[in-house]
Amino acid sequence: MSYKWTFSLFINAWRSFKDEPPIRGNMPLEPTRGLYLYLETLRVALDDAIVTNDEAEILHILAQALGVAPSDTAECRAVVKGDEVSPFENDDQYEGHHMGDATTYQSALIAALDDDVITEEEWAMLDHLRRIIGIQEDQHALIEESIRAMSEVDESGKRRVERLERFIHVCPY
Repeated sequence: MSYKWTFSLFINAWRSFKDEPPIRGNMPLEPTRGLYLYLETLRVALDDAIVTNDEAEILHILAQALGVAPSDTAECRAVVKGDEVSPFENDDQYEGHHMGDATTYQSALIAALDDDVITEEEWAMLDHLRRIIGIQEDQHALIEESIRAMSEVDESGKRRVERLERFIHVCPY
């Protein structure tokens, strides 16, 4: 096959599909507890229709910690905006305290504390997540205290968030 012929096929295919609605390559969202927690946190982040860089960092870390695939985050946004149907019919079964919740909450809190300040928007996300998973205020205080006690940068110069992302990749939810 020549380069021109291959390019020509590509252009013709593009012309024929450019006016059609996109074909959904993703499978429907599978209702899991991790997805539920991510959607609920995303819902709070999008309350003001603006996702700041700090909020995006929390959502990114949370998606990793909860096992939400990067390919699903765009569909999650569509669900929150009302463009897609939510995969959840009964939300009650996903709330409450489960094993690993404190670590997941700690991950989100590390992302929020990366710049040493928790904004109102970040706090709204964290507070909503904290209430859904049943982390008490005194537990939050202990988790925050332990995070602040950790050095922001380790001896090799890696930031706390970078170390967290590495941990999440090695030990997924």
